[in-house]
Amino acid sequence: MLAIIVMAGYLFLLLAMGLLSNRFFKGTAADYFLASRGIGPFVLLMSLFGTTMTAFALVGSSGEAFKSGIGVYGKLASWSGIIHSACFFLIGIKLWSFGKRFGYITQIQFFRDRFDSDKIGIVLFPMLVGLVIPYLLIGVLGAGTVISKVTAGAFPEAFPDTRGGLPFWIGAGVICLVVLAYVFFGGVRGTAWANTFQTIVFMVFGVVTFSVISSELGGVKNATALVKEHNPTRLKRAVTEADMEHYQQRLAAYEANPEEAIIKPQKPHAETQLGFLTYMFIPLSVAMFPHLFQHWLTAKSAKSFRLAVVAHPIMIMIVWVPCVLIGVWATSAVFDGKPVIPPGFTNPNAVFAVMVKKLSTPMLGSFLTAGVLAAIMSSLDSQFLCIGSIFTNDIVAHYFARDRLTDHQKVLWGRVFVVLIVGITYALGVKLQGARGVFTLGIWCFTGFASLFPLVFAAIYWRRATKAGAYACILTAAATWIYFFAQSGYGADRGYLVFGMQPAAIMVTMSAIAMFVVSLMTPPPAPATVAKFFDPPASLSVAKREPSLSGGRA
Repeated sequence: MLAIIVMAGYLFLLLAMGLLSNRFFKGTAADYFLASRGIGPFVLLMSLFGTTMTAFALVGSSGEAFKSGIGVYGKLASWSGIIHSACFFLIGIKLWSFGKRFGYITQIQFFRDRFDSDKIGIVLFPMLVGLVIPYLLIGVLGAGTVISKVTAGAFPEAFPDTRGGLPFWIGAGVICLVVLAYVFFGGVRGTAWANTFQTIVFMVFGVVTFSVISSELGGVKNATALVKEHNPTRLKRAVTEADMEHYQQRLAAYEANPEEAIIKPQKPHAETQLGFLTYMFIPLSVAMFPHLFQHWLTAKSAKSFRLAVVAHPIMIMIVWVPCVLIGVWATSAVFDGKPVIPPGFTNPNAVFAVMVKKLSTPMLGSFLTAGVLAAIMSSLDSQFLCIGSIFTNDIVAHYFARDRLTDHQKVLWGRVFVVLIVGITYALGVKLQGARGVFTLGIWCFTGFASLFPLVFAAIYWRRATKAGAYACILTAAATWIYFFAQSGYGADRGYLVFGMQPAAIMVTMSAIAMFVVSLMTPPPAPATVAKFFDPPASLSVAKREPSLSGGRA
């Protein structure tokens, strides 16, 4: 009940923040979708970081560390710290400058102008939305699971099937409604404010809770020593024959006398060096996240990016290190003579919540739960809003209304589509709860976005990139993603590799080849298009014009 009270208070505070941000709303589409391009360095940093730190980072990383070991930090956190900042610098600032000069609100508006193709949005829209929805599911699945586990025992008679905890459908539903409310009223300004607040919350409480959990386990050294004794492969990347023999011996000892052995050893997780290294392709996904594109365009100036480029890797370390260590410790943690995670535990999404519930005080656990929900909601809000923005500006306004919608109508359509997407995501989350791990679902979602990296990179830096090349790149990315995802059993095969590599490496390479070859085989883009994006002096007259909200055809 304490957890419920704390969560309720926190969610009420977010609602109040959304209503407050609405008082600053200017009534224009640019203000609703981009906060009038007036976000400063600190809020931009918090928005970008909060948007990328989803349930994948907190709930998913702990669950994956529990199942495969400490190598998960090197696979994603280390690469992400480097590559995210590189994308902010190489991609984000460039797109911000184009957005400010030509009035873009969405990615599709930029690609439509850059490749001089009115129909490219019809091809790109379903792929972007199709990949964002699984990303949304990561948050819904994580939120519903965490709330259910942390509130266990509060309502033993009402919900016996969940051990007295709030059922998944209630927890996930409440989160969706709260996010919907402050996105609906506050737009991207409300989202940025909420993300700033929520990022501070989950970072502070995350560090405090990590300290408490490590203390309950006898300190970092003792907690790690238990892992070294019972599940040493969770502290290594490679698995040797000696490791397998040690595992078999400990498993036999446990099965012979489980009460004395206490900890059931976990099967070593083998991973190839090539598979480990090719994880570096997955963080390229940030360059094509539509919600990050929208946040980039909110920046007040190019200088606003400085803090994000420098501080983002440090903040990733602050969040990921505690979460990964908690997941690793969970494999061998003992409290009051019993394993914290019971033998046969099969839900990796719940590892973090169980560790928090059993090893922290009720008050601290309640506040950390609010922090976890903060991380989840700080991504959901941006994703909901960006889909509403794409649908409104690139489908309704451009193809149906022929850019004749008023600002009021654009905001209305954006809000309507946000409500629709929230409903669809919630329904899918309830249907798929427990069917897939948050980490696995996240990897496939990021892989799809990463496969489109050559599209945005070529659009910015290669004059010779053509419309046909862009279509070839998009279609190749879509076809390879669908094929490899189906081959993996739709995510069921967690260790699925292609020629020993992550599918992302193959997909990025194939889409890049498609872009390069087809562009060279087709006529070059019009000189006016090249001059517009690559020759600033020739475009000064365009840059001085009033930005257009309809997609930059000023």
